[in-house]
Amino acid sequence: MDVLSEVLRVVRLEGALYFNGEFSAPWCVSTPRSALMAPYLYPEAGHLIIYHFLTEGRAYARLPGGRREELTAGDILILPHGDAHVLGNGSPEKPLDSLQMFSKNLTQGLKFASFGGGGEVARFVCGFMACDPRLSEVFLAGLPKMLIVHVADEPSGQWLANSIRFSVGEVNGSNAGSGLVLAKLSEVLFVETLRRYINALPPGQIGWLAGARDPMIGPALALLHKEPAHPWTLANLARHAGLSRTRLAERFRHFLGESPIAYLAQWRLKLGAEILQSTEDSVAEVAAAVGYGSEAAFNRAFKREFDCPPAQFRRKRKATPAEHFQESRLHG
Repeated sequence: MDVLSEVLRVVRLEGALYFNGEFSAPWCVSTPRSALMAPYLYPEAGHLIIYHFLTEGRAYARLPGGRREELTAGDILILPHGDAHVLGNGSPEKPLDSLQMFSKNLTQGLKFASFGGGGEVARFVCGFMACDPRLSEVFLAGLPKMLIVHVADEPSGQWLANSIRFSVGEVNGSNAGSGLVLAKLSEVLFVETLRRYINALPPGQIGWLAGARDPMIGPALALLHKEPAHPWTLANLARHAGLSRTRLAERFRHFLGESPIAYLAQWRLKLGAEILQSTEDSVAEVAAAVGYGSEAAFNRAFKREFDCPPAQFRRKRKATPAEHFQESRLHG
């Protein structure tokens, strides 16, 4: 999974736990897509991944118009693409709007909230991951709209679940340093879930996630992501990965549908776009940082990909958080 580590290092996921709730049956709540929650949770986020960790009891989850998926204690429900969804337990099927009900809680950290009809209890700890949508696309694109993983069936998962329960119960978001502790636990929880999902993919699966797991393509992907500015060729990449050029090209195309060098070119441009947004480096410096031998070559490639030159792209993207939010609503 070295390639996953390299991608997540560059993507720089920023996580937090934001809700600590107890629901008693019967209950049913709907949560809007994450773009609508961003102003309450992380206004400057390019993309929000929302997840819910069921620490006690049982519940169900479903996407609008989708089938019900049963949840039990120890399950983590992740919405990788930020889709709207419904959670509940019991008979009422007319969900209440969670944003309207709990908007005050979202601005108060992990202050405890309760709701429901007084029956069987389900306890949730909810969190989010903020990330750059362009860079995170490599692993998000292969994930379903709704992902459920049971984490408490292994020692590492049990430790993680217990740590979150303890931190939420004891710290409650108020003590010095608690925000950092909870943020790190949130990130570890998400990465552990993603790792388990990749390991559980069926043998015949294709795509980036399956390629990351493959013993031949995974190391090659890791090299490209670890040193994207290196002057890679098919020959030297194959040599470093311990494969023939033909075998590397065939396996890479099988999983990702393109050649290693074409994949690298796309990744370099995504990196360049992120650097343009997050730094004040000159276009020439950005070009060099992502492996282009000249500013002119970077300009040409960037314009083909983003329909505008790098300098114009930077000006357009230096928007206020409100403008980013409006854009996410239009494209969310």
